[in-house]
Amino acid sequence: MGDGAVAVSGGVIQFVGPQHEAPLPGPATRVVDLAGRLLTPGLVECHTHLVFGGDRAGEYAERAAGIPYREIAQRGGGIATTVRATRAASLESLIEQAHPRLRRLLAQGVTTAEVKSGYGLDHATELRILEAVQALDAAQPIDLVGTYLGAHVVPPEHRDHRARYVREVIEHTLPAVAERGLARFCDVFVEDTAFSLEEAEAILAAGVAHGLRPKVHADQLDEGGGAELAARLGAVSADHLEHISDAGIAALAQAGTVAVLLPGAALFLGQDARAPARRLIEAGVPVALSTDCNPGTCMTEHLQLMLTLGMSRLGMTAHEVLEAVTCHAAAALGLADQVGRIAVGRRADLAVFDVPDHQHLPYHFGPVHTWQVFKAGVEVWRADGWAH
Repeated sequence: MGDGAVAVSGGVIQFVGPQHEAPLPGPATRVVDLAGRLLTPGLVECHTHLVFGGDRAGEYAERAAGIPYREIAQRGGGIATTVRATRAASLESLIEQAHPRLRRLLAQGVTTAEVKSGYGLDHATELRILEAVQALDAAQPIDLVGTYLGAHVVPPEHRDHRARYVREVIEHTLPAVAERGLARFCDVFVEDTAFSLEEAEAILAAGVAHGLRPKVHADQLDEGGGAELAARLGAVSADHLEHISDAGIAALAQAGTVAVLLPGAALFLGQDARAPARRLIEAGVPVALSTDCNPGTCMTEHLQLMLTLGMSRLGMTAHEVLEAVTCHAAAALGLADQVGRIAVGRRADLAVFDVPDHQHLPYHFGPVHTWQVFKAGVEVWRADGWAH
């Protein structure tokens, strides 16, 4: 829509259409000429783990040199490294470490982001991570959605007593998260190395009883029935899905569950595993894309790069990858009626990119193409300097 116009008032979109039909600007109206640049909804980042302590750069170097992840984990590395650093970090430190990550997401054009816990794996630290998410939500422009992922892996101190940890999650931490309003979702990593289908169902059912909608880390390393579980429980999303079965695809389609695909993780891990995006889309499953920003398996905030990977590695079209970080990503957070589309009545979260059309976002990969970002109609970022 080369001659298009969008009018905003009170933080809400009031008009979308041809310029000659737009309401006349008043004396206090700010008029922004995009000069042929691309206007999209503010991007939605629907799967991150960006509040954590420390880093695992050394382990990445070891993996790249050929040391298997399993060997690193067996000597106390992997997720355990991040758990130790996160447990040792204060609330203030977690907030301070996460701020730059959020600024980089904002520079990508992101206006809404999900953030999971899962690197505490004990009651106090899981709450502290979600408290940090809540504080960060109030301190910067991106709207943050908290997800409780206490069932990320079984912590070392509970490995010989799995049932005890599951009870702690269900009976102790999950109710506290819900009572304090620290999360909107409850997530479980379903995998042989994490939690069984039975354990996951018990945890997610408890989450539903406390008002937390379910999400599932599903079928990432093997076909384990995680997608079918997500569909059966009415999960808002099933994430990863590199090894989803045909039955899992059919179940997600019938349930209307969003498939959140994370192509950066396999790339970062040096693996060729690819979620079957085309089969999901052809079956009618809405597909979202995300960075999976986390310190161990995909340390990036480059959401625009995920569009390129969605096309080059997953076989999606330029239109599909844009939907995957806007309307479908919004649906993966239960926000499809608020953000993710440029439509009358939606919140005026908007991103401007210095490219001529949506095909150039994934085509010219590497650079950050963001020109301006608007949150509820207010400019919060621009290419020539921070607006916020």
